[in-house]
Amino acid sequence: MSKLIATFLYVGLLKPAPGTWGSAAAIPVAWVIFLVGGWPLLALACVAAFLKGWWATAEYTAGTDNHDPSEVVVDEVAGQWIALLPIAVGATHAGVSFWALWPGILTAFIAFRLFDIWKPGPIGWADRRNDPLGVMLDDVIAGVFAAITVMIGAGLSHGF
Repeated sequence: MSKLIATFLYVGLLKPAPGTWGSAAAIPVAWVIFLVGGWPLLALACVAAFLKGWWATAEYTAGTDNHDPSEVVVDEVAGQWIALLPIAVGATHAGVSFWALWPGILTAFIAFRLFDIWKPGPIGWADRRNDPLGVMLDDVIAGVFAAITVMIGAGLSHGF
């Protein structure tokens, strides 16, 4: 069960760039969650992904030297969903489809991947923890940075 969760239904086994595959796979799943329960359910899914991901990462990496194997992508899923939250809230507020805000979805994806790879400031700090919590936290923080980027982009596009 921990491998299934940690790899996000084995998406993390795709090569190359499993983190990018995990982030990409998170987007349509976020859309389905949004359809079922709107942005509040997506927000709850972020929390659930973080908690289940922390557990699954701890279980999956127990007894190994690698605290953050590339196939573990549940952290990317949690971070990508956080990055998409402003899109979900915006779509609800505007009364439009999630996909109608595709420039924001693209921005969320690119910004999240950039922050996750670059690891500035607190993202790098979390990554250097070298433990399952750090694996999850660096992507959660990258997701928050990406969400802020999305909100700034929306503000610039639509006026603050």
